[in-house]
Parts: sequence; structure tokens; C-alpha cells
Amino acid sequence: MVAPPGLGEAAAEAWSFADESPTVPALSLTLIEGTSFVICGGGGDIGDGPVDGVFVGDTRICDRLVLTVNGDRIESLAATQPLPFQSVMVGRTRTPGIAAFREHWVGSGLRTDLRLHNYSPEPQQVHVVYTVGSDLAGLFEVKEGRAVGDRAPVWIGEGVIGLGTRDGHRSATVRPSPPARLDSDGTVSWDVEVPARGEWTCCLELAAVRGGEEVPPSYRCDSPPETAVPSAREARWRATLPALTTDVPGLAEAINRAGYDLGALRIFDPDYPEEPVVAAGAPWFMTLFGRDSLLTSWMALMFDPKLALSTVRTLARLQGTKTNPASDEQPGRILHEVRLGGSSASLALGKGDIYYGSADSTPLFVMLVAELRRWGVPFADLQSLLPAVDAALGWMAGPGDPDGDGYIECQRATPRGLVNQGWKDSWDSASFADGRLAGGPLALVEVQAYAYGAWLAGAELADAAGDQIAAAARRNSAAQLREQFNREFWLPDQEAYALALDGDKRPVDAIASNMGHCLWAGIVDPDRVAAVSRWLLSPELCGGWGVRTLATSMNRYNPLSYHNGSVWPHDTAICIAGLRRAGRIDEALQLASALLDASIATRGEMPELFSGIGREQIAVPVQYPASCRPQAWASASPLLILRSLLGLEPNVPAGRIDLDPVLPGGATRLRLDAMPLAGGAVSIEVDGDALAVRGLPSTLAVVRHNPAGAAQAFDSR
Repeated sequence: MVAPPGLGEAAAEAWSFADESPTVPALSLTLIEGTSFVICGGGGDIGDGPVDGVFVGDTRICDRLVLTVNGDRIESLAATQPLPFQSVMVGRTRTPGIAAFREHWVGSGLRTDLRLHNYSPEPQQVHVVYTVGSDLAGLFEVKEGRAVGDRAPVWIGEGVIGLGTRDGHRSATVRPSPPARLDSDGTVSWDVEVPARGEWTCCLELAAVRGGEEVPPSYRCDSPPETAVPSAREARWRATLPALTTDVPGLAEAINRAGYDLGALRIFDPDYPEEPVVAAGAPWFMTLFGRDSLLTSWMALMFDPKLALSTVRTLARLQGTKTNPASDEQPGRILHEVRLGGSSASLALGKGDIYYGSADSTPLFVMLVAELRRWGVPFADLQSLLPAVDAALGWMAGPGDPDGDGYIECQRATPRGLVNQGWKDSWDSASFADGRLAGGPLALVEVQAYAYGAWLAGAELADAAGDQIAAAARRNSAAQLREQFNREFWLPDQEAYALALDGDKRPVDAIASNMGHCLWAGIVDPDRVAAVSRWLLSPELCGGWGVRTLATSMNRYNPLSYHNGSVWPHDTAICIAGLRRAGRIDEALQLASALLDASIATRGEMPELFSGIGREQIAVPVQYPASCRPQAWASASPLLILRSLLGLEPNVPAGRIDLDPVLPGGATRLRLDAMPLAGGAVSIEVDGDALAVRGLPSTLAVVRHNPAGAAQAFDSR
């Protein structure tokens, strides 16, 4: 396929790919670091499955790395992943007494170590062979099962095997240590003697070549792995994470796992190494996404506000500046995703191919900038973002609302783009109750809620900048949108909000989880909160593990679909936060317990999504085979649950922190230590009805709401 003008090789692929990612076999290992990842078998070999490989910058630089000892494969015995980018595997050989210990380290390539241990009392002669190869397939080709298996040519250089043409813009090199015999059939071999009761070791480096230049792997054979940059960054991340102890079932384990997963999903732009952002999910979405990275870093404010600050700064740098139908770019629009499959030697995000087809990234961007101010980021650190905020609001009122009716609408400008540009971005996710697909341009219900939040957020930022005229205009836009929205999206017969307005301004009458996002953004009229809450907790939407994306009575309902009846943890967590904001505490606690019960079944891990099959049908959540693990906003969902349980709403510019802790039935204790807030480390402790807050700056007061709803201030120091 020929790339559209101005787009690189990655964008020659359709941005609107199939809904479901390929399944990574359960016994496979997935290692991730930055924009690189490895999928291999449990014993360490690469090549036994169609999705196996070493991926760097959206290219599979190696699809075959197989170890043999004396002509035989290694029998896998055990494997572990101490770090997101490290795996340790042990196996036995057919040679009596020889065990194989292998380690993989991924980071802009792969380092793999082999240690052969001879447990016998006699020395052993062994023939060690690695067979390497590559198809240099693009990530989209692998993800969609379109990689045809064409082999990259093999060439021999000085101490290296090359995969691909020597001057090609995409190729790879394999460098062994100690020196080995290199053959044009793609084999690296040694004939060695392993001493009695002793060991022999070797190491391989696999490096990507982009634009004719080799990308140095993060882990080199001549340096200790613990001194590499990813290892040091991971150690610093873990050292600063808040600590949680609680008797809320499943919560502490889920929070601990969130710290591990979010640390793994951070990516570092070589041009801005001090500003990490979070990738959307492993293995297929290890890149910057708009809505995913925004919502995830919002939830992760309790871990690290700097992650959210880096996210908005990065998105502002990449904000749309012109109209380009080939990429759905428009002035002021915040991107949907970045891909790095082009010919540039750099892995910098700004040098990738950018697609802008998202209806919600832009308002979410404005909301997060204002939330950072509320969380205590100095306004001086946010002022450089104000032009991007102004441009984003300009997009909402301009290109984002092409017919000028006050709603953000989405319709792709390129056949390669996404049909649906909300978070449910599969082709069939917007339908009427009877199953008919809704025609565009679509005004999605949750996107209008975010727009409402964005207008109010923009007003706060204008106030802070001293521009009362802009602040008043933005509040007026929010008020007009709220009035119009509650009039035109409400379905009186169903007592629910429509999923969308279609291209003919007809309400799309499917009952879906999206209306829970409207509670979170605060656009729902007070007299309709109870009805929305009833729907979210109804048997049609709540199957006992969380909120289904589509009600069971809808024609397109399928609990095993991607967006039409499955359960997404982040979606449920946003519904929980919305219920809590609207004062529906019992419903929020019920949903929180349901989602935490699901996480207990997966030992604290939150998958991207799981089946909507109800708890009454089977006593465990039914997994969705193609779910990303880890996936960013799913991993961060326990943090939003924790914030909802605490009723935590900081407003540092106003000098207050609102707290209203409630715990699920039977739980009485919760202690969170070293939560970052306003440049400090805050501890919050709940013990029955008692609340203690320590570490707040002297300029802040805690305001606690008593059961009757009246606010009271108390000294927290």
C-alpha cells in the first residue's frame, strides 16, 4: 500500500484496524521497555508462535532466536519476570548434567545471556548454536496476521550477523560475545568445553538499524544490566511509589500491581528523556495515545503528578497545526496515536507518524491541565500550556463542531481512519437498540460530557491567568452545552441518556455504560442522577464484576465482544468515580467491590477487558483472550477506585483538600503513605470513623464532609 502524502511507512497501514488483537499464548513471556517489546516462549526461544519477536519502533527486527545444545532444543522447566524488561528461564539439555540458564533484557533491542552449568564431575564438550532470522515485518502486519514470512537477507560483517540489507532503513544486527562462528544461514555457534561442576557463558546483542544507523540497545554485553538506564529508572520509580495498607479486599494488591504495570508502560522520548509518558498497552500499543495516556495519567496523579505533566506537555508539542485529511489532523486537535515505523533513525515521538482521529483527546487534554493545577502543580509550570489549551478549545468550537450545533462530532476524513472516534473505537460500537449501526457524523454522549468539563476547566485556567472575559465566555459555553445536552440526549421512555446523536440528529437509543462518564464529568441534571445510577447497577449493565459496555437487552449485546457487552475496568472505575461525585455512595461501593473481586481472581492484575458473562453464570470473571496485559488505563483503575473511596478532591489553589472516606462493608482500615500532593508527601489514614492527614503544607486545610453532608475543617497537622 502506498503511503498518503506526508505520512511515513507506518501510516501506509490503515489506522482503522480490526477490533481484536491477536492472542499471545498463555505460556508466552512478554517483556516491555519503552517502545520496545519481546514476545517469546516460556523457555526463551523466539519463533514458535506467529506473534513471537523482538520489536523496536513498530518493526519486528527478529522473529527467530532458537537455542540448541548439541543439536537439541532446551526443555523449559521454569521462568520468571523479576522486572518488566527482564526474564529469567531455566531448562535442561539432553546432554547429561548440563542445565541452561537464560536471561533476556529488552530495551531498544535485546540482550540475551546464556549460562550452561555442568553438574557432572567430568568436563563436557558442547556445541552451542543460536539460529537467528527476521522478516522485518511491521507491527500492524504482525498484529493483524498479515506478516507473510518473507525472510530478510543475512549478511556477515566484522563480528556481527546482519538481518536485512546493509544500507536498508530497516534491518538488524546480532553481535555475539565471546566471538563466535557466524554463518550465512543465520547461525551463531561455539564449540566449547564446560568444566566439571563449572559454567560457560555467552551473550548476544540484537540491535535495530533504522535509517542506516544502528540503534544502541539499552543493555550491552560488556556492561552489568543493573547499571543500564532502564534498570536505574525502574528503581527510582519504585522507590517513590506511595504505600497502601488496608483491609479492603483486593485493593492493596491491585494498587501494588498498578505501580509495577505503570512503571513498565512508561516510554521515554529520546528528545525529552526527562518527560516520560505512559504507553497505551502491551504488547501491541507501546506508544503514545491521546485519550489513553491522558486518562491513565489522570488516574495516576496519586502516584506521580509529573507523569501527567509530561503527558500534557508532550501532547501540546504534537498538537495539530494544520488541516490534513490523510491523518485527520486539524488545528488545535490532540492526537489519537503515534507510530514509529518510519525510516527515521530516531525513536523520538515527534519523528513518528501521527494520527489525530480522536473526538475526546482534545477536551480531556484541557481537563487534565486544570486538574494538575488543582493537584498543586504551580501555575507557572502550566502557563506555557495555555496557548495549547486555547487552541484545543478553539478546535472544540470550530473543526470539532463542523455544523456549529454546539456538539463535538466525529467523522473520519480518510478511509484509513477510525469510523468511531470515541473510546469505543471499534466499527460496530455505535448502534441503536435494535442493532442498526448509527450513521455519522456522530456526537457521542461521553464526548459532550468531556467537552462540558473542558469548558469549565478552561474557565478556571483563564481565571488563573487573569482573563475574566475568557473565563466568563467559557463558563457560558459550558452552561449552554449542559442545558442543550440534557434536553436533546435524554430518552424519557428509557430514563437514560442516548449513546449518541447520529448524523440526522436522532438519539441513538442503545443503553450503554457511556452515561456513567457523564456523571464523572458533572453534566447530568440532578433530577436524572438516580435514573442513571439505577441503570449502571441494573442486571442489564452490571453482571457482578463491573459495568458492561452494552446492556443485555440490546440487539448487538455479546458478552464476548470488544465493546458490545464486555467489561472494561477503566470504564467501570470512571462510573464509580461518577457515582461518588453524584453522591451515590452505596452504588459506588457496590461497583468498587465488584471490580476488586475481579482483580482478586487475577491476583491484582487488571486486564484491558474481560467478558460480560455474569457472576450468576460462573463464579470467576471470564477472561478475554486478546486482552492487553498490562494495559494502561486498566492498570490505573485501582487508583481511581482508591481516590473514590477516599472522596479525595484536592483544590490547592483554593487552599483546601476535600476528603470524605467511605469503605466497603466489613472494611474499617486504610492507610496511604507518601502520596505526592502540592510538592509534598501526604499520608492519609482511615480507622473506622477516624481520619488523620499528615504532611500537608501549612497553606492547605482538610475539609471533611460528615454523614449529614455538612463540611467541616479540621487541623490535620
